[in-house]
Amino acid sequence: MGVPIQVVFDCADPSRLATFWAEALGYVTQDPPEGFDSWERFLRSMAIPEEQWNDANAVVDPEGVRPRIYFQRVPEGKIAKNRVHLDVNVSAGHEGAARRRLVEEEAERLTRLGATELHVEEERGEFWIVMQDPEGNEFCLQ
Repeated sequence: MGVPIQVVFDCADPSRLATFWAEALGYVTQDPPEGFDSWERFLRSMAIPEEQWNDANAVVDPEGVRPRIYFQRVPEGKIAKNRVHLDVNVSAGHEGAARRRLVEEEAERLTRLGATELHVEEERGEFWIVMQDPEGNEFCLQ
């Protein structure tokens, strides 16, 4: 049996990045702990200062199958290309023109959400677009 994982992003604005990736992947914001109807109530109960409320955020697959994605605030900005990136497979199960159309449509949607298109790649019958999320983290849309 495999070991469960979560993907962690270091970032400047966990709430903003969590919102982007939830929209991009069809995820939802993780619910607050049991007994709390909001994160605000939970954070207040833990005496977390309000200026620290955006130090972390998480999104989860509503079906509970795919990994949790966690966003943590760090003081330094991104300065180099990611050594690990996500491949977002929006065209899974499609080929040719249908695959390209799905990828291009999704690239337009994600751009409206704050992503940036870097370049288009086509190699050995494969087609993908290299993009960046709102904080500059690269990912491939295929």
